[in-house]
Amino acid sequence: MNTPTKTAFQITPKADRASPAERASLLANPGFGRVFSEHMAVVTYTEGKGWHTPQILPRQPLTLDPAASVLHYAQEIFEGMKAYRAPNGEALLFRPDANARRFRHSAERMAMAQVPEELFLDAVTQLVALDKDWIPAADVGTLYIRPFMIATEAALGVKPAAEFKFLVIACAAGEYFSQDAGPVSVWVEERTVRASRGGTGEAKCGGNYAGSLTAQMEAKANGCHQVLFLDAIERKWIEEMGGMNIVMVFDDGTILTPPLEGTILRGITRDSLLTLARDKGLTVREEPYAIDQLYADAKSGRLKEAFACGTAAVVTPIGTLKSAEGTCVINNGKTGEITTALRKALCDIQYGRAEDTHGWVKQVS
Repeated sequence: MNTPTKTAFQITPKADRASPAERASLLANPGFGRVFSEHMAVVTYTEGKGWHTPQILPRQPLTLDPAASVLHYAQEIFEGMKAYRAPNGEALLFRPDANARRFRHSAERMAMAQVPEELFLDAVTQLVALDKDWIPAADVGTLYIRPFMIATEAALGVKPAAEFKFLVIACAAGEYFSQDAGPVSVWVEERTVRASRGGTGEAKCGGNYAGSLTAQMEAKANGCHQVLFLDAIERKWIEEMGGMNIVMVFDDGTILTPPLEGTILRGITRDSLLTLARDKGLTVREEPYAIDQLYADAKSGRLKEAFACGTAAVVTPIGTLKSAEGTCVINNGKTGEITTALRKALCDIQYGRAEDTHGWVKQVS
């Protein structure tokens, strides 16, 4: 199904675009977040005027007043989504409408102007259409798309800004975690927290990620790839990882993930995987799960698998949990069958290799 566009963006193509050979060299091993496509979408919001001047321009630095609200009061939000290379060479988007809705919810929480979902989708679709040659081959990776909004009003008073810019940029992306390395190790953070009830945990804003970086540094110092946060009150309930949701799989095939109660991002990958699990006849539970219970279940063998999931990481198996108290190994540090099956089912739909019975995939013309 094609994604129609209705917003008339003024498009200024980059004059000196990369040659096919230059682009192929960059896309052979793009890593993650380093090889950017050539254009960006920009739309301006002015209080009293609304959204105006939609443009797609050559990717370039931004000019901001040093008093811009984003620099002082952190009014900013973002999304993460991907474009995939289908077997027939076409560009595909996966559930872009869900990203557009979540972006609006984040804007509401951060007292920012709300981007109409149609405008959000048009900006993403038209940028991908212009830069679709930057989508790597399916066996290499994807085009990671980063819509974001910042407060640009020059004012030092603490108030919601009256001016914003909504932008979309994109970069070629390989695996977030190397699949060859096997399951990742995760540090259980017991001192700092990611979010608390009534806070911004459910909004996709940069402050949530900045606040997780000290724990991420601690994880790295302890030889771990990622960090897992516990709840802010009792410090016992599993919540979210540094930038991903977490899912557990038990010996009876039941899948469990922490509930969405305001502190956890409403992951689109998470929701898709739970839907696919139900399609396979698996029991899915969204309920609290204590870290001590996880340790006990891993030791007894009741907990068979655990994985992280998100747009960037897709589905990444967890082999080891570490904390100040010791190390917990899950499934002998091996990738489980259900984790593998769910990842394959999701990726096959995203890349257009399997039937999309949920209407999730949109073709970019």
